[in-house]
Amino acid sequence: MSRGRYVVHLPVVATDLDAATRFARAITRSVSFLADVDWAETTVSEEDAQGVRRRVFCDRLLGGRRRCARPADHDGGCA
Repeated sequence: MSRGRYVVHLPVVATDLDAATRFARAITRSVSFLADVDWAETTVSEEDAQGVRRRVFCDRLLGGRRRCARPADHDGGCA
């Protein structure tokens, strides 16, 4: 039997998109030691438009089943 997959939504208040993104990065990094945290799927949205989500991390697939951990829309190559 396969395990179910659930998503935890943790609403926080931020003054703007940049602040929300910084906060999301900090939260993600602080719990990234947990095996079940899918940090690459971290997104932010406006309170009244939660269906429109903005990716926090690049998430581009790299070799060896790794993903780029740089910010979304970063300049330069992935790492």
